[in-house]
Amino acid sequence: MELIKTFADKYFAHVPSLRITDIVEILIISFLVYHIMVWIKNTKAWALFKGVVLIMVFIILAAVFEMNTILWIARNVVMYGAVALVVVLQPELRKALEQLGKKEFLASLLPFEIGKTEQGLFSDKTVHEIAKACVEMGKVKTGALIVVQQNDPLTEYERTGIEVDGIITSQLLINIFEHNTPLHDGAVIVRGDRITSATCYLPLSDNMSLSKDLGTRHRAGVGISEVTDSMTVIVSEETGKISVAYSGVLYRGLSSAELEEQLKKIQNKPVEEKEHRLWKGWPKNEKNK
Repeated sequence: MELIKTFADKYFAHVPSLRITDIVEILIISFLVYHIMVWIKNTKAWALFKGVVLIMVFIILAAVFEMNTILWIARNVVMYGAVALVVVLQPELRKALEQLGKKEFLASLLPFEIGKTEQGLFSDKTVHEIAKACVEMGKVKTGALIVVQQNDPLTEYERTGIEVDGIITSQLLINIFEHNTPLHDGAVIVRGDRITSATCYLPLSDNMSLSKDLGTRHRAGVGISEVTDSMTVIVSEETGKISVAYSGVLYRGLSSAELEEQLKKIQNKPVEEKEHRLWKGWPKNEKNK
């Protein structure tokens, strides 16, 4: 006991007392750091963050081995690097500030919902209307590109198009994608049971494993599924076949029943269950064929 008392007096004598305000401060900082990390993880900043960590490790090694030239370069580059990061992350930072100013921000931080349903859910009628429209457009080889939003916001892509804000019906979708109409070129974005925008521009996929006979419409469908958790329905203008892109993978030649089945798989899933294993049950020969 005497040995333990001596050890405690030697090493813990100068440890400051922990107050209630200190505990609250630690909790607040932990809460903020956690949500900042979650925000980084869900944006393009995640790859940049990993790159910055790698550079910091390299600088630490340079300091350990006293590589003075590298340390001098690092000291002079840090200030410019910070400015460059702000410029590169400008869209993500703007989006974060916009979310901070929204009334729903506090509710989004809480682990439960307050009098609201999960954003992005859609009804069985919407599933049926999308499938019906795709089949009808496929029969006459009318190209279509329909992006169904889940959790990731698609606001930046909606801004590239024309606002529609209409309830989804097969007739409305067919009219939008009809040849020689003002809204037929580009993608339609669906949120819930409504079409939010049409003629939207989407990022093209750089996936070299995609079939060479696929055009811009299919590459755009795969591209948006690579950067968001959305599901994209594509109708080929050349063949009339229906395809679905999810998590960067393209599945082609779907029937009406198969399309409805896949849309229903994401219809009411909780956030934690929306994983990229959604397509685990598909036959392997369906992939990118």
